[in-house]
Amino acid sequence: MIKLAIVRQKYRPDGGAERFVASALSALSQQNPAQKTEQQLDITVLTRQWQGARNPSFHVELCNPFKWGRVSRERGFARSAQKHFSSFDIVQSHERIPGCTIYRAGDGVHKCWLEHRSRITSKAQAKRMKNDRFHRYVMDAEKQMFEHPELKAVICNSQMVKKEVCREFVINPEAVHVIYNSVDQEKFNPALKQSEGMKVRETLGIETDATVMLFVGSGFERKGLAASLEAVAATRAHLIVVGKDKEEEKYRQKARDLGCADRVHFVGMQSESRRFYGAADGFILPTVYDPFPNVILEAMASGLGVITSTSCGGAEIIDEGRNGYCCDALDIPALTSAVQAFADKGHAESLGMMARDIIQPFTSERLTSQLLSLYNQILNT
Repeated sequence: MIKLAIVRQKYRPDGGAERFVASALSALSQQNPAQKTEQQLDITVLTRQWQGARNPSFHVELCNPFKWGRVSRERGFARSAQKHFSSFDIVQSHERIPGCTIYRAGDGVHKCWLEHRSRITSKAQAKRMKNDRFHRYVMDAEKQMFEHPELKAVICNSQMVKKEVCREFVINPEAVHVIYNSVDQEKFNPALKQSEGMKVRETLGIETDATVMLFVGSGFERKGLAASLEAVAATRAHLIVVGKDKEEEKYRQKARDLGCADRVHFVGMQSESRRFYGAADGFILPTVYDPFPNVILEAMASGLGVITSTSCGGAEIIDEGRNGYCCDALDIPALTSAVQAFADKGHAESLGMMARDIIQPFTSERLTSQLLSLYNQILNT
């Protein structure tokens, strides 16, 4: 029996990291009870706040100390969680906490994120970010964690992040593993276009023969909504925006300024987003920095070609012109050209079919197998 702790500070329904944890827990807890070997897991989640129904297949331990700011929040949770670490054979953390056995780098490398973000901020803002107390705390905690003697393995969800980790920290490259996320290929499938797509288009007042691009993601600045709006504005395509942002009105105004507000549809955060995949011809996410967003896998599983950026880990499964397009996050002419390519319905369908094919191996069974293999490798060293 392996006593495993999974650490995630706070869950929210639309979070990519949370969905990875949920899928991993589901996959791990679905092991065949008849296969009672040393691979059996006793799973506990260490968290500040759990949202959603409890699963009898694992335990939940709340670590919710008092907090009075962002640094206090991070440091307090880390110290509270660390008190439990000695009770487990393996501690798999999704937070930057020194002393964990495995770290899943779902948020990438913080220093790299700040460097990419500086491209869309002023020099003064970039300097403030670099010297900000919270960002300095995160970078310090990250360095302590990656170079801590208790760390046995790092899970990256893209080769891009693996390269960043090996470049920025003193760590054995053999301890850094790429394990891609899984996607539910029954829930997200091309049949959504027949079962859900037309209903969504009708509700939003979009013509059946219009070109529709889909954007899914909260945190519009990082995900590249501004560039998406500029690219769509230069075409006749519609854009459906699924997600939330406290500055949504700024992006609505940008759409008005660009003259495409009548073709941009903000639908907010959705607990069930798959019907919007069915309404689209293609998917666009020119993110400034993203290790590998789950929404790219969901889009491809739904039979959509993808437009994304070179600073997105998902770019490594994009075959240019065959299942999607990839360019710099701020290259508006290239993004515009990619959007225009989806106006050819036959080409858009071909892109989607190839996208669906490429993600066939991204299953929960493979994820489970890779995780269990890693756990046993760690226990046997």
